[in-house]
Amino acid sequence: MMTERTNGGRRRRDELAAFLRSRRERIAPEDVGLPPAPRRRTPGLRREEVAQLAGVGVTWYTWLEQGRPINVSTQVLDAVSRTLRLDTVEREHLYRLSEVAAPPEPDVVSALSEDVRAIMDRLGPLPAVVSNARSDALAWNDAYATLAPWVTGAPEGERNSMWQFFTLPPCCNPCSNLDEQVAENVAMFRYRYVRNRDDPEFQRLVERLVEASPRFAELWRNQDVAVPQPCQKDFLYPKAGLIATRTTGFDVSARPGTRLVVYTFVDDGSRANFERLLADPTLARPDHTH
Repeated sequence: MMTERTNGGRRRRDELAAFLRSRRERIAPEDVGLPPAPRRRTPGLRREEVAQLAGVGVTWYTWLEQGRPINVSTQVLDAVSRTLRLDTVEREHLYRLSEVAAPPEPDVVSALSEDVRAIMDRLGPLPAVVSNARSDALAWNDAYATLAPWVTGAPEGERNSMWQFFTLPPCCNPCSNLDEQVAENVAMFRYRYVRNRDDPEFQRLVERLVEASPRFAELWRNQDVAVPQPCQKDFLYPKAGLIATRTTGFDVSARPGTRLVVYTFVDDGSRANFERLLADPTLARPDHTH
């Protein structure tokens, strides 16, 4: 086991060195305001030039590129990222190779490609939502907004299906099979959590859920984990009827950890009830307020 960890650390350091070297070699001195140097053994910037432009010590940057065990802050990595003109994916890659907590996610909503938005819209009556690993709803089509207005209409910061599942009062929670699905949903949620343990927002969400929901806290303590897979989610709106669906997730390659979740109807009755709801979204409104 120790040998595996040692080998893994060596491979990470080698990859970090190769990555940083390749990024600085693609930048010409004149690209960053430095005078061109005709006699260079290798293309691109030298280590000392990267250090100077990033505002860090030459020795420190050399050790970073060599993968030595040094203290690395997010501020310094951001400075190196800007100097090397890293894009969002490259910046995140640098963080992971440096074994520093991943940087905050960029504005995924604005970064979603027009293709993804077009796909959601063309799905027509099938509800679809783009979610991140935390189950935040980032973008959705009209059908999803009709099926889950308690998610899309929630205040910013609470448009999260897990949060809504566990904090909505029972009288206002339309998830009729929640008791059957809740243990599996939490197990799949833990699967994504473990793979994003460096995300402070994910950690805060879990802490909030544990505090807000005794049921979630109980299931979280069980330590169950399951690979995300299609599952059945049933929604009961008394004025529209039961809408039984199956969810299927598709990874969005433009942003790792982001997925397009599509809801299909289990039977014709569910499809008809949803069409009724789609024609009159007010049927999803509860008959009381809190």
